[in-house]
Formats: sequence, C-alpha cells, structure tokens
Amino acid sequence: LPDVSVGFIGLERDEKTAQAREYYRKLPDIFSSHVVLVIDPMLATGGSMDDTLSAVKQKSASRIIAVSVVSAPEGIKRVADHHPGVPIITAAIDSHLNDRAYIVPGLGDFGDRYFGT
Repeated sequence: LPDVSVGFIGLERDEKTAQAREYYRKLPDIFSSHVVLVIDPMLATGGSMDDTLSAVKQKSASRIIAVSVVSAPEGIKRVADHHPGVPIITAAIDSHLNDRAYIVPGLGDFGDRYFGT
C-alpha cells in the first residue's frame, strides 16, 4: 500500500504500575475523510490503545478502527467505554489479565519479543 501514511506512537510499560509512558510520537496529517487503523499487537489493560485513540482523535480523525492480535476482556471494555464509536478487530480474546496486568494465557511480553530485549 504505497500511498498509505503511517504514524507511530512509542509507548513503554512501567512494570511497577502497568501504565504506559510515551517516548515518541510522529503522526501524519489526518483528515476527517480518512479511515485510521490504530494497530497494537496486544490489547491488555486498554491504556495504550485508549491514549492512542485520543491522540488520533485530536488530529481530526473521525473514522477509526482499533486492531489487535490478542486482547483481554478488560482492555476491550476500557476501549468500548472510552471510545464507543470505535470498532475493535482482534484475532483472539484471551481469558483475563493476571495480577501483573498481563494477558492470560497471552504471548508473554510482546515488546520484549519484538525488540529482543
């Protein structure tokens, strides 16, 4: 898709609080006529997706779709509650979050797997 614009919001999870900290943001121009896909491999607590959806809405996006590979019911609920007009597409809904806010059974830490850390 050579004509598709791509943006990136870098978020890093604080292991003590399970809250995401933004360390990078680069978004293209977004117009209300655009369809924006917000893609996050894992939708766990929903915090990162919630923050990212808010950011693209601030850029005038009105047609947004949230996409994840693996989701937890807690994250789906948060996104649905905070962004009711945004459909969520996910490949799998796992059971729940554990006491460390990881998806069970999940994939482990996706960021660690992706970045080899």
